[in-house]
Amino acid sequence: MRETITLECTVCKNRNYTTSKNKKLHQDRLELSKFCNSCHKHTPHKEIK
Repeated sequence: MRETITLECTVCKNRNYTTSKNKKLHQDRLELSKFCNSCHKHTPHKEIK
């Protein structure tokens, strides 16, 4: 069962990306390095509720 999650920039708190993950297999929060349009650089993005 895949669910849609939102990724938020840890620097500027801007919600830039959406993706999906299987919550039965991966209960922990996802963290990826993505490009932030507001910061104009690659920053860590964390999953939010």
